[in-house]
Amino acid sequence: MNIHERVIPADVDAMGRMIDTLGSAGDMVWPSERWPPMKLDRPLQVGAAGGHGPIRYRVESYEPRRMVRFRFLSPEGFVGTHGFDVEDAGEGAAKLRHVIEMQTVGMAVLKWSLIIRPLHDALLEDALDKVEGAFRDIGPPRAWSCRVEFLRWLVRKSGGNRRYG
Repeated sequence: MNIHERVIPADVDAMGRMIDTLGSAGDMVWPSERWPPMKLDRPLQVGAAGGHGPIRYRVESYEPRRMVRFRFLSPEGFVGTHGFDVEDAGEGAAKLRHVIEMQTVGMAVLKWSLIIRPLHDALLEDALDKVEGAFRDIGPPRAWSCRVEFLRWLVRKSGGNRRYG
């Protein structure tokens, strides 16, 4: 399991409306300014398919303004789901959480551990920063670790997604 979460001084419904923009041209969560954009083949709804970079998934469950769960379609060996949840954190704050619940099989074990997980972790922190930045000033984008910078360079040099540049 991989969890990223943040409590943000924000109205839970306002944050929930941001979740509802995932995969759209006006996406307010996904940090496509720095990462491959999340794209879906239709508006966010059960059955919508898409992904980001080399990762593909389909919307498995969706409750507007509260949660969305995606089922992995690829890469091969990614068996499980990932998704966002918004919940009331009390005292005028909301919690935004992203959870991956998956097993990796075969070569996906190495691919996830060595390459995708560090990139995923940096991407999710950028997403949480983007949402938090919509509610208060948090300053400039965070610097990535040397490992993330190297992996982005490696993906770019190997002919991977140009958005890692």
